[in-house]
Amino acid sequence: MGRTLKKLNRNKTFLLMVLPGAVYFLLFSYLPMPGAIIAFKDYRFDRDGFLASIWRSKWTGFKNFEFLFQSEDAYIIVRNTLLYNFAFIVLGTVLSVIMAVILHEIVSRRWAKIYQTGMFLPYFLSWVIVSYFLFSFLSVDRGVLNQALTALGMERVSWYAEPAYWPYILVLVNLWKGVGYSSVVYLAAIIGIDKSYYEAAMIDGAGKWQQIWSITLPFIRPMIIILTVLAIGGIFRADFGLFYQVPRNTGALFPVTNVIDTYVYRGLKVTGNIGMSTAAGLYQSVVGLVLVMVTNAVVKRINKENALF
Repeated sequence: MGRTLKKLNRNKTFLLMVLPGAVYFLLFSYLPMPGAIIAFKDYRFDRDGFLASIWRSKWTGFKNFEFLFQSEDAYIIVRNTLLYNFAFIVLGTVLSVIMAVILHEIVSRRWAKIYQTGMFLPYFLSWVIVSYFLFSFLSVDRGVLNQALTALGMERVSWYAEPAYWPYILVLVNLWKGVGYSSVVYLAAIIGIDKSYYEAAMIDGAGKWQQIWSITLPFIRPMIIILTVLAIGGIFRADFGLFYQVPRNTGALFPVTNVIDTYVYRGLKVTGNIGMSTAAGLYQSVVGLVLVMVTNAVVKRINKENALF
């Protein structure tokens, strides 16, 4: 006990730093966990309160999960969720690393900070603002793109009625909004690399590309692997704002924009079935946990030092 208290006292500064994050996860992640029991019940609100409602609601087993797996759109929403997230992870990681390397190689620190700020700004914009920003480009009547097409003698495109374009639009918008944030994380890892490695490489006659390939990328590889493993854990979760706000909830685009989160939200609005939405969230969490464990096990077999745990 005394040894434990000494360790706590010695690390009190670091413990105070992580305290806000720990409290956040405790209140919003761990305490609500018992509520997952709603996924297995026909939840009906009772006047005696939330807990009494859970206790008195009837058990339904796995019937709430049937909403996802037995619906006609089950294949579409799962396919869209997986493919979009796969594209986001792969393209997002590659572009973020490239941008981080480019920012690190800019000689002028002033210009590097300006570029970094410009790339980081879209991350703070809400999807509602982004949706209106995109609408100013894609509007049939006054959109910038359609005006440009008209000026070139081409026909206007009804972007919000053509599903074929939206897989590319959604991927580009997501990358535009998120790459800046991810690149800053990788840039921090690159800045932490000892400069003596680059100096030794320059003495040996290594060029910039050789330095990047032989020093920068190997040093940030653990960071890339850790962030990728964590991203894989959320591969069954979709960014609700991206898939609901940006396409403006247009029914014609549902075949390529409908994902698990938007499907559950629309179903909840129509049926008011809280048990169904809880089942969907539990399903996403369990699958995400399994994927993290499996991915981490694969990484550990290849290289234990790069594993998450």
